[in-house]
Amino acid sequence: MTFPVVPEARAPLSRGDALLARLAVTAAWLLIRLSPGRLRRVLRAVARGARPCAEAQALLSRRAVVSVSRTCAGQGCLQRSVATVLLCRVRGQWPDWCTGVRTEPFRAHAWVEVDGRPVGEGGGVELFRPLQRVSVPAADRAER
Repeated sequence: MTFPVVPEARAPLSRGDALLARLAVTAAWLLIRLSPGRLRRVLRAVARGARPCAEAQALLSRRAVVSVSRTCAGQGCLQRSVATVLLCRVRGQWPDWCTGVRTEPFRAHAWVEVDGRPVGEGGGVELFRPLQRVSVPAADRAER
């Protein structure tokens, strides 16, 4: 899943943040090899018990991920989005993980949202019809 993007700029990270980001990118690389349904089930399980994510935290996590991975900084939207939600989850938070398609021209894309707004994405995400979304479970939202 991807659509053309210019590779994103890298941000300076502490050693600890860079290590966590690399671990998230590696875990995402393994997870994206699962079928879409299985990936969604795994992410739903990981999201349990998390707090809804703040936009600033989601953006920091996304920047960390693209800073340690060329694939995530470029056209690796699926790996980037999964790594971003995993990195947020390490901090006890969970943004919405989304995948979608557009038809003219056909393209698929994966991204992260907070409060219904894409995080760190350029224009054009609104053209995609969401097909999958993994949010913080409603029971977890109600407890917080």
